[in-house]
Amino acid sequence: MSQLDGVIASGADLIARTLKSQGVEVIFGIVGIPVVEVAEACVAAGIRFIAFRNEQSAAYAASVYGYLQGRPGVCLTVGGPGVIHALAGLFNAKINCWPLVLLSGSCETDQVEKGAFQELDQVEAARPYCKFSARPTSLEQLPFVVEKAFRNALYGRPGAAYVDLPADYIQYPIRNKQVFDAVQVARVPDAPRSMADQADIDKAVSLLKNAKNPLVIIGKGAAYARAENEIRAFIDKTQVPFLPTPMGKGVVPDNHPLCVSAARSKVLKEADVVLLVGSRLNWILHYGHPPRWNKDVKFIQIDIASEELGNNRQDTLPLLGNIQLVVSQLSRALDGKLPNLDSAYVSGLLEKVKQNVEKVKAAGAKGSDDAILNYQTAFTVIKNILPEDDIVYVSEGANTMDIGRSYFDVNQPRHRLDAGTGATMGVGMGYAIGAQAYYMTQESNKKRVVSIVGDSAFGFSAMELETAIRSRLPLLIIVINNNGIYHGLEDEEYQASQKEGTLPTTALSPEVKYELISQACGGKGWLVRNRVELAKAVEEALAVNDQTCVINVLIAPGGRQKLDFAWMQKTEKSRL
Repeated sequence: MSQLDGVIASGADLIARTLKSQGVEVIFGIVGIPVVEVAEACVAAGIRFIAFRNEQSAAYAASVYGYLQGRPGVCLTVGGPGVIHALAGLFNAKINCWPLVLLSGSCETDQVEKGAFQELDQVEAARPYCKFSARPTSLEQLPFVVEKAFRNALYGRPGAAYVDLPADYIQYPIRNKQVFDAVQVARVPDAPRSMADQADIDKAVSLLKNAKNPLVIIGKGAAYARAENEIRAFIDKTQVPFLPTPMGKGVVPDNHPLCVSAARSKVLKEADVVLLVGSRLNWILHYGHPPRWNKDVKFIQIDIASEELGNNRQDTLPLLGNIQLVVSQLSRALDGKLPNLDSAYVSGLLEKVKQNVEKVKAAGAKGSDDAILNYQTAFTVIKNILPEDDIVYVSEGANTMDIGRSYFDVNQPRHRLDAGTGATMGVGMGYAIGAQAYYMTQESNKKRVVSIVGDSAFGFSAMELETAIRSRLPLLIIVINNNGIYHGLEDEEYQASQKEGTLPTTALSPEVKYELISQACGGKGWLVRNRVELAKAVEEALAVNDQTCVINVLIAPGGRQKLDFAWMQKTEKSRL
């Protein structure tokens, strides 16, 4: 009698069916023992599997897919080192509050503590970065545990979850169809939504009505909540200026007349009442403290997580609830333009915006067409050629990301992805692949992901170019190459420093031919040194709609400079 007699499915088939029941359409990961069967079963069930070269990038892709989709992204890895590599993605999902479920193979249950193949207590390894981490106690419990992982990742403040997949579960021959059908669990419904307490709404309305210099700050939580219509209506009704955080850009278009991104420093110092919408008073917003902020500023904070309310500012007025609903509550309670809004405050901000925009334009216009590029001139060329809509920006790299934020307007929600709350370098290729995979599943498949990254940041995950090319994703990767981290050296100084042993720790090899990696993997590649070459390359790359393209943009290295970042300025305080 064959061991396969009466077998109707395997444990891998049960896992695939469970994921299909949860609405999973795409999985990101790397296969190996024992999860090859899981990936193959998922593909047979109609789920797309995008195979990466490194689990770290796969987990980043799954996390950003979850952010864009509004439901958990899924990553599949082998055990042991595969899980350790994927922890970076779990942490990234946790700190950015994005829904992600990591599934990883593990040793057979009867081999635990025996030194089994790639053995690791993966449930405990993942737990610090997860809302939920578990190994099913039996194969029959697996659909229940997977459903619980999805629910935990999605409900409340979104985050990461982990489920362990023992090898003997994956390979188990299932013979009982009645039990196979009975253990299935229905798709996790969308997260419940709640409104803020009416007493708190009344207090917030009073603060806003009495404000002379109000400000709305729009965070990526608002983008995740798909609250763009409600927030746009609130801004238009109240005429309050707004400032998006880096990934809040596009919730209300950057070209809206009340966007004061270009007057950020001025508005932080002048605002007296600030409505935080899906944004946190962390390092990105200087913790809400002077000297960046007006010392008398009052904050109103809309957030889905009660534990976030009042963080770093205990005097914050909390509005706990779903952003769509809470913003609608505020709009209904306000009659129109805020009665005490100071017109001089608004006009002063808009004048500062105008001045700073002109400075940015002037910086981008300097130099001749055949001169060596810098960040400003390169970004100006790129901006002038890219379409205004349907471009999904991925931005990574310290100077590339910080300077680029001032150049590229975003007029649609969830169309800018960057290093985020964790300032995580290495996310670029994972994000680009995850974003393009998501937008290709939408009815209007017109989106083009354009990833503008520094050379150092690109190096973290450059081999994922092969993943993108194999997956036939029409990515446009623009590498801003200055030969270093923050700043690099010209070739002559680099060679001399290398011989003398004085090479800066920030230096990378001069003029690395990143475009050749793309060409070697079957994609397109361009090397450019000036405005004319860059413009030609961008136009040619945009015309390619079925291949990944890399444009390697050589810019002035910058040389040996003292590193100084304005956003890291500290306030001197007296100590106990």
